[in-house]
Amino acid sequence: MNFKSYFRLAKQQRNGIFLLFLLIIVTQIGYFFWISNQQTRTDSSNHEWLGMQLVIDSLKNSDNNTKPVIYPFNPNFITDYKGYKLGMSVKELEKLFAFRKQNKYVNSAKEFQTVTGVSDSLLNAISPYFKFPDWVNQPKKEYISFTNKKVDNKKSIVKIDINQATQEDLIKLYGIGPALSERILKNRESLGGFLSMEQMQFIWGLSPEVIENLNKHFIVTSEPKLNKIDVNNASIKELAKFPYFNYSIAKEIVTYRSMNGEIKNIEDLTKIKGLTSEKIKIIALYLEF
Repeated sequence: MNFKSYFRLAKQQRNGIFLLFLLIIVTQIGYFFWISNQQTRTDSSNHEWLGMQLVIDSLKNSDNNTKPVIYPFNPNFITDYKGYKLGMSVKELEKLFAFRKQNKYVNSAKEFQTVTGVSDSLLNAISPYFKFPDWVNQPKKEYISFTNKKVDNKKSIVKIDINQATQEDLIKLYGIGPALSERILKNRESLGGFLSMEQMQFIWGLSPEVIENLNKHFIVTSEPKLNKIDVNNASIKELAKFPYFNYSIAKEIVTYRSMNGEIKNIEDLTKIKGLTSEKIKIIALYLEF
């Protein structure tokens, strides 16, 4: 038997062995490049982190070296946070707050120290930033007293009948302009006149201050001739024109009449939806039952 026959391989087998070696070589080369690429990425990441750390360290050093800026302030109005930032203790702040509750003010750095009890070192550090009002540092003016001369600026007010007042009379009052004065006159014309100054509160747009001012300057001195309305026969349109009614109240009145008969007195008016008890006493004087 020939020994060389054991090492003879078929062509297909030789090709298989060659491909196996080739695959091993390609795998090794690929692995080498992959390892190199990973090493490059790691180095790059390390450089980036190192750069970021340098920036962070630089910012920290810059922040530590920067002193807080203090702007001029009035020490009477220091807040808890402001006092804490300046280095004041809780006890020192409480003393200042108790002093301010008495409606008192410190007008100098020395007085500030007396009230709060801050140390000399802290006072020297923060007092250059104290800013007091200008009048604190200005000398007080001397005023000449005219005790012998009594001047009475109060003038007696002559009240005018509101039913005789003109638009010019009304405009003279503070808070009343052309629009409000015209509204007052239109109400007076529709009613035939006012029976009481209390009716001013029912005129839309008049503030309590203006009403008070009107009462000081005007009065009802005589009973006017009223334009009374027949509440049991007037239509919805006619009732709606009455200054103290509107369309919805006028409709409620007509509905009440149709369901319950005539409105006979004030008590019946209280059953009408939309009428307040305050107005009813005045309204009844302008109605015919």
